[in-house]
Amino acid sequence: MILNKETADKKLRRLALEVAERNHEKKELILIGIKENGIVIAQKIASYLKDVFSGKIVLIELSLNKKSPAEIVLSKELDFNNKCILLVDDVANSGRTMLYALKPLLNQLPQQIETLVLVERTYKKFPIAVDYVGLSVSTTKQENIIVKVEHEEVAGAWLE
Repeated sequence: MILNKETADKKLRRLALEVAERNHEKKELILIGIKENGIVIAQKIASYLKDVFSGKIVLIELSLNKKSPAEIVLSKELDFNNKCILLVDDVANSGRTMLYALKPLLNQLPQQIETLVLVERTYKKFPIAVDYVGLSVSTTKQENIIVKVEHEEVAGAWLE
């Protein structure tokens, strides 16, 4: 186990403060949670942001097949032009999911796209730099990080 429930929650609160601090002048922030665990992380970040961010917070979900990410679906069609976007997932293992999740966002002209993960693996196969990281873990190529979510809460994270 690399993160328990309490430590994960503390990290999510700290991440929300960092997001608010870096984006304090923004009037709106769109959080896009990648389906399954990423949307739960995004919901937690949004709930913690409400206390410290004065702008509007929009939360949507992005769905894709992580094994074959050809089709990407957003829960709500939005105008991303000149908007500030925060793409959220639970783990950056290879960087592949985040890379493909950017695709529908790049069809428009956002003002800014930032990325946030609870746990980042330092070894990635794709060139994705994460802006907000709860925990960075050095791994071998064979190891993976698993984040477990139960009842809309992060229960912990493990290295496999």
